[in-house]
Amino acid sequence: MTKQEIIDRLAAIEAILNSRRHKNNLDGYNSGRKKHKKQLAFHRCKKRNRWVFGGNRSGKTECGAVEAIWIARGNHPYRKNKKDVFGWVVSLSQQVQRDVAQSKILHYLPPSWIADITMLSGRKDSPASGIIDQIKIKNVFGGISTIGFKSCDQGREKFQGSSLDFVWFDEEPPKDVYEECVMRVMDKRGDIFGTMTPLKGMTFIYNEIFLNRKNNPEIWCEFVSWEDNPFLSKQEIKLLETALDQATLDSRRYGKFSSAEGLVYPEFDPSVHVIPPFKVPEEWQAAISIDPGLNNPLSAHWYAVDYDGNVYVVAEHFAAGKDIDYHAACIRHICGAIGWRGDGKGRVNALIDSAASQRTLASSKSVAELFCEKGILVNTKVNKDVFAGICRVKEYLKRGNGHPDIYVFDTCRAMIEEFLTYSWSGGDSPRKVDDHAMDELRYFIMTRPRPPEREQSPPIAADKERRIKKLSRLRRAKG
Repeated sequence: MTKQEIIDRLAAIEAILNSRRHKNNLDGYNSGRKKHKKQLAFHRCKKRNRWVFGGNRSGKTECGAVEAIWIARGNHPYRKNKKDVFGWVVSLSQQVQRDVAQSKILHYLPPSWIADITMLSGRKDSPASGIIDQIKIKNVFGGISTIGFKSCDQGREKFQGSSLDFVWFDEEPPKDVYEECVMRVMDKRGDIFGTMTPLKGMTFIYNEIFLNRKNNPEIWCEFVSWEDNPFLSKQEIKLLETALDQATLDSRRYGKFSSAEGLVYPEFDPSVHVIPPFKVPEEWQAAISIDPGLNNPLSAHWYAVDYDGNVYVVAEHFAAGKDIDYHAACIRHICGAIGWRGDGKGRVNALIDSAASQRTLASSKSVAELFCEKGILVNTKVNKDVFAGICRVKEYLKRGNGHPDIYVFDTCRAMIEEFLTYSWSGGDSPRKVDDHAMDELRYFIMTRPRPPEREQSPPIAADKERRIKKLSRLRRAKG
């Protein structure tokens, strides 16, 4: 090789190194022909406490890393920006920090944006191989922002004192760490966001974030599966499927929560089965179904069926510790509010658990008789076969062609929550707790035929499915 050839080769190598040194991986994030729609929905959400529950390789961690960099840099494309931002990235341990969150931050953070790095261990000229304490980032408004790294194994005390603009949880934190971080963003009205695979089951994150039992208007969440990631090939998905047993697929593939015994209805997907309310035609009105309770909750739902056999759960009454007079009055009020037809004499028909026909020593009349006296004409002849009923509900949740045959209005919160928590207790028996809506759902579904197998939807049905999906997208977009 001549001297000139050596000079040319060295120049080419230097050019490659320079291009790599100045490469901005953010430029390629969701900017090509393929777009990860669930990632974009997360970034566009304006709420202050937002979470992505995703399986492994679903693209969830990229959401958190890019969000943290955009906020710190001051160039977030969908949110109000500011300078001198201070935020934390919280991992389960320092080793996980180095291997996952820290690695993603460094991948998407161009070196030219870095003002300084403080290391807990290792050298700052090679931060990827060490443990980072803080990264100082040049903000587009002229200030310097800070991303600090924390690990949950440090304990709650290490999370006290600071006032933050954001906290990103990479995987699920302990409850005390989460609560402390919520306090840290309060002064600045900062953001909490998390990306996690729910491997711990139905923890506080399930109750406070996913179910949002406190009805916090600032909470938003989304599930991301392998199929949602456009950069994951079908061959990779098939390989991942063969590497996992069925018990872990729900969490690892779909990012779904599950109990130790498993969910009865893992097919239930709020993004598919839960829809905004609409005016139900009178011809669709089918039945009210009741699972009675006095100290325990009484669950009543109104069911409609369209011309294609699809079932809609359109209204709900759910209350505990009330007498028959109260429940009957509520049922009649809801009937009037939604225009539910009666017999012309102010009476309505309903299905009810056959146990309601039994009389006790405390009363000379049965629950069924008391309801009838109040204008709720109940039919106690219901099919209570639990296993057969569960199988029939599963068929309605997902047909052979992949489309559901049952939809729940988003106002029916008790039923939605029970769908998401109804679990097996071992063998073929569900846990007898928080199952009142699930029981009366079965009473109604067992009055229906098996859903028809439809390889292709007729034009009217296809148009209806498109409208339902549009309504669901609009509902999620408002989040």
